[in-house]
Amino acid sequence: MQPMEIAYVVLSVTLVIAGLTLVAMAARAYIETENRAMLLLSIGFSLVVAAAVATTFSAFLTDFTRSRLLLTVNYAVTTVGYIFIVSSVRTQ
Repeated sequence: MQPMEIAYVVLSVTLVIAGLTLVAMAARAYIETENRAMLLLSIGFSLVVAAAVATTFSAFLTDFTRSRLLLTVNYAVTTVGYIFIVSSVRTQ
């Protein structure tokens, strides 16, 4: 692996760990309080994490040849995730 690919993997793993931590915290808060905002927050961060994981795996599977498609799908899924996150704040 080249240094740029290693950096990409490290940053992706970091994003996934941080994102899953937020998902777990929001899910626990939802279970404890049944607050709809926490459910929306959990879904939003799950989508952001899913986009990161899928993009990283797809990039290596396609040898980074379909980067425009990968980035477009990543941004679409991430945007939907952020819409859920913003919705969680708006429901307060």
